[in-house]
Amino acid sequence: MSGASQGSDARDAAAAPVILTRALSKTYAAHTEAEVQALRGVDLRIDRGEFVAIMGPSGSGKSTLMNLIGCLDTPTSGVYECDGVDVSTLDPEDLAALRRDKIGFVFQGFNLLPRMSALDNVAMPLGYARVPPHERTERAREALVSVGLGERVGHRPSELSGGQQQRVAIARALINRPPILLADEPTGALDSKTGEEILALFKRLRDDDHTVVLITHDADVAAHADRVYVMRDGELHPEGAA
Repeated sequence: MSGASQGSDARDAAAAPVILTRALSKTYAAHTEAEVQALRGVDLRIDRGEFVAIMGPSGSGKSTLMNLIGCLDTPTSGVYECDGVDVSTLDPEDLAALRRDKIGFVFQGFNLLPRMSALDNVAMPLGYARVPPHERTERAREALVSVGLGERVGHRPSELSGGQQQRVAIARALINRPPILLADEPTGALDSKTGEEILALFKRLRDDDHTVVLITHDADVAAHADRVYVMRDGELHPEGAA
């Protein structure tokens, strides 16, 4: 392959979206004859290194969209490509591997194991990836340093503030070096000052070429993102669109 062709391939890979949906829909069958259309023909493109917020009230469809983007559920129709891979082509084992390698999850409730240190909580996903123990420890330590907790590696969750616990959760989400960080109401359990610190951390991660997708009901939180979408009745609209 010529040098020019290699350069073109590299540019094409860099320009490819990390998240791409086309006419993505999800319908839930109720116990009655009625069906619930939770998602209606969603088209979404998110490129590498973007910080995007998806905002909407309870019942708007944003949680359904998050579950589809996170490969936690499958669409009724439409296409979802995660980092260039059409997820509908994957069997359950490959789908689990894609979810492990491509997506880091951050939730409102932190979901840390109380009897484990911050270091062990962060290192835990590497065990599923069969990373050797010494490498797990080193990578977990590096991840905690990257979120400002290098001096708290031996502390258990009960010995950390809410903001510190969320930083541990973010470090854990980043430990497999996924291109996508999917954050569901990550500041919901935090006071406003601590929430601002977590949002500033997301911006630094974006600057480090991570793609951050923030799910929230709070317009003030969403305003920190580069782009904001609003869910209404299962449909996705750019902020400000009618």
